[in-house]
Amino acid sequence: MSAEETTGNAVCVYCASGPVDQRYLALAAEVGTGIAKRGWTLVSGGGRVSMMGEVARATRAGGARTVGVIPRALVDREVADDDADELLVVDTMRERKGLMDAHASAFLTLPGGIGTCEELFEVWTSRYIGMHDKPVVILDPDDHYRGMLEWVRGLVADGFASQRSLDSLVVVTDVESALDACAVPAR
Repeated sequence: MSAEETTGNAVCVYCASGPVDQRYLALAAEVGTGIAKRGWTLVSGGGRVSMMGEVARATRAGGARTVGVIPRALVDREVADDDADELLVVDTMRERKGLMDAHASAFLTLPGGIGTCEELFEVWTSRYIGMHDKPVVILDPDDHYRGMLEWVRGLVADGFASQRSLDSLVVVTDVESALDACAVPAR
């Protein structure tokens, strides 16, 4: 698929917003650079710290647009990405997720903690039950999500989840494959 066919893409990236090892910051920067090279827009949680800030900075450095959505309480704590091309300030986390979803054509999850997992599970579940047909992708170059994925496979084996639900999630180990999986043809 050529860049011209997918230029309208807006990828929502979920990732860590707290202190992490340098390798994760480098991964976030690589993702941001890749988004920019494809001429896409980044949708993020609107923070300027950790991986969230790094992916946004790299996206802008590559000349692409960034949209951040952040709760007012985090703006007050001075962690907002004030350099975002568009920074949407909301009152609640639920509003934040709703706006991020509405602005995105695909969802990409990088390593992160419980907040990242919560966001992933919500968009993954919504895709599985047919509330949207946007790609849901995990970029997992170092098995960060191995335990979670093993647990979900156990849910399938025990009948608590279907294989179809597991199949609706794309898991890859490199940035180019992740972005390829996020590419949505222009309509």
